[in-house]
Formats: sequence, structure tokens, C-alpha cells
Amino acid sequence: MRYVYLLRSGSSPTETYVGITAELKTRLRQYNAGNSPHTCKFRPWECVVAVGFQEDRRAEAFERYLKSGSGRAFARRHFW
Repeated sequence: MRYVYLLRSGSSPTETYVGITAELKTRLRQYNAGNSPHTCKFRPWECVVAVGFQEDRRAEAFERYLKSGSGRAFARRHFW
């Protein structure tokens, strides 16, 4: 199972992050511990939504879509 997740910063609510992982709780703990240089300055992070996929390729395609222009617009309308 792979999860595509959308995070929002607790310290700077305009900052968001989209990612993919097989271990959602572990990954969120890593972000909040400051283990990722890209996200450490906006800690703490909260998970807004996570979508689980049985097939890796579908999860990767959805993550890629959410990082595109139309995917960002979709996420703003439905998740943020």
C-alpha cells in the first residue's frame, strides 16, 4: 500500500507539501523531527489528507498530478 499525502505547516499555514510513502506515520514523524532539509523550517506538519493506493504506479501518477498546475488547483479547491 502506498499513500499520497498532503501536509500543511502548523507554523506557516500557507506552506504545503505533497509526497508519497508506504509508511505514513513514520514519514510524518520524520518531517516533524526535522530530518528533511526541505521541510524542517516549517515544522510542525499536520496531515490534511492521505489517499491509499494498492498499485504503486497509480500512487505515483496521482502524486505527479497533484504537483502539476492543474493538480495544485484541484488540491486548493478540495483539500486546502
